[in-house]
Amino acid sequence: MSQKTQISDVDRSLYDFRFDEDERDRLSSGISPDIITEISDEKNDPEWMREFRLRCLDIYENTEMVKWGAPIDGLDVSKIVTYIRPKSRMNTDWDSVPESVKETFERLGIPQAERESLAGVGAQYDSELVYHNVRSEAAKSGVVYTDLESAMHDERYAGIIRTHFMKLVPPTDHKFAALHGAVWSGGSFVYVPENVHLEIPLQSYFRLNAKGAGQFEHTLIILEENSSLHFIEGCSAPKYYEAGLHAGCVELYVGKGAKLRYSTIENWSKNMYNLNTKRALVEEGGSVEWVSGSFGSHVSYLYPMSILNGRGARAEFTGITFAGEGQDLDTGAKIVHNAPETSSYINTKSISKSGGASTFRSSVVINKNAAGSKSSVNCESLMLDNISRSDTIPAIDIKTDKCDVGHEAKIGRISDEAIFYLTSRGLSEEEARAMIVRGFADNVSKELPLEYAVEMNNLIGLEMRGSAG
Repeated sequence: MSQKTQISDVDRSLYDFRFDEDERDRLSSGISPDIITEISDEKNDPEWMREFRLRCLDIYENTEMVKWGAPIDGLDVSKIVTYIRPKSRMNTDWDSVPESVKETFERLGIPQAERESLAGVGAQYDSELVYHNVRSEAAKSGVVYTDLESAMHDERYAGIIRTHFMKLVPPTDHKFAALHGAVWSGGSFVYVPENVHLEIPLQSYFRLNAKGAGQFEHTLIILEENSSLHFIEGCSAPKYYEAGLHAGCVELYVGKGAKLRYSTIENWSKNMYNLNTKRALVEEGGSVEWVSGSFGSHVSYLYPMSILNGRGARAEFTGITFAGEGQDLDTGAKIVHNAPETSSYINTKSISKSGGASTFRSSVVINKNAAGSKSSVNCESLMLDNISRSDTIPAIDIKTDKCDVGHEAKIGRISDEAIFYLTSRGLSEEEARAMIVRGFADNVSKELPLEYAVEMNNLIGLEMRGSAG
């Protein structure tokens, strides 16, 4: 068995399988009042949601296209199918899931992960959840983990959802937030009661099988006072030649003294436009930790935002981005300090190769009522050749002099001196380069759940042994 020493591009062979679809399951492409009404009818929306969708459509049509980030000229929303009818109703019994859908998630390892290490799993295929289940011990503690539509029709949770839905991310935020509000479908609802600490993670996985389609899932998580949760999100799609769109939305409400870790591996195919919006509101003494790996899509706009609303609230963002050939990934994080003695830390790594472009974009706001707050931003970028690109665009807005804010950025290539040192110790040049990249990504990969850290190393091609070279 030979050693694999090259730093290859992201390997998506695991994700590029797909199944034939029935064209009759697809609504017409584009977005119009008739399509919105049809989606609402399909989902049996309550009247308030039907009205909300149409209002979002009006906002979408009257909002300018976003002007930040990489060009998205190749995305024509009029050609995107915004809703695909599910192959079956949502199930809590894996054996009842349709065979093609079941095989998809079996090949991705989701059922095995559920059996071995998860408290609950949600699996979305195209526009709808096909499977959702939570362990009995988690349910007995009062934890609610279900698909958002079911919760919206349950009188126990309908009021909570109406109170919180798209309040953190209003449809006026930007054009694709408005689009999401109009056509959203699928996603998960999580509610963790006061003083409940879920020791093992919940996971939702979103799979887009259809070509020329969009996925618009909505994740809503509410943690009550002094509770804790680790939520894992995974995403993938097979490669097509038509553009696809992901414009999901994540809203996280972290109560007083509560702790939430939100881990994501985004591995969309290179025909996808990933225009996702994620936001957390953190109350007094609470904390949110974002752990993010961005490896897929043709273009990404992804900047998870934390609003620190109570004294002593804390936010951390740890991220890694890999931009290969044909990719322009614009990622980062936003923090708003709205209360005294809050703290935040942003730590990111980006790798670009074969002409890929990686942009780090951050925003830290220290408002005048946030005296005694601290924030630190650290971003490092590594280019593996002379045709790739890396940019750093930080923004810091400080409105009080009673704070401590720092920013550090490093952009560079693998140095000849480092290569010379390692080759003089007996390594080949290829082995030396691979070792440097693996070490560069190490402190981020250690923050990922174990199976995702392994996946990340495999995706970037950093496994050094056990592969045919």
